[in-house]
Amino acid sequence: MDTIQVNDKHFRVFIPEAKIKQRVKEVADMISRDMAGKNPLLLGVLNGAFVFAADLMREMSIPCEISFVKLASYQGVTSTGKVKEVLGINEDLTGRHIIIVEDIVDTGLTMKRMVESLGTRHPASVSLCTLLMKPDKLQEDLELKYVAFSIPNDFILGYGLDYDQQARGLKDIYVLDH
Repeated sequence: MDTIQVNDKHFRVFIPEAKIKQRVKEVADMISRDMAGKNPLLLGVLNGAFVFAADLMREMSIPCEISFVKLASYQGVTSTGKVKEVLGINEDLTGRHIIIVEDIVDTGLTMKRMVESLGTRHPASVSLCTLLMKPDKLQEDLELKYVAFSIPNDFILGYGLDYDQQARGLKDIYVLDH
């Protein structure tokens, strides 16, 4: 299906499933090379990154662990600009190589807060991995080491991303059809 309706909005395919799978494999290969022998902890940001984090982990060729944190900064189709931590981290991060796995980085506020928060837990390293990045919207100076796709400043959904909690299960990524 090329176009869909979710609640009151129409969306069209933006990134097809085959292209997503290809880029996830490429990013997993990069992480596997960079983190060989380090047993990294993937820290998935819920809810949006759960699909990406699972697929990424399955494509990695090195031992790794996974955990999740839940942060919120979106309401409907716009970012509130305020980040609220909902579910924290229970693991001891001392000396661990952490890879934050995010669905989308737009302003960078969420990632900046996460990196600052993790820094107090004495990890060996913290790397950022995102499925999608909106370079035109970025407000924070972040080192995004692993980026699957750079996209324009459009609202998207599918492959874990939602519109009012709907459409996370779509295999393709869709863009709002204006």
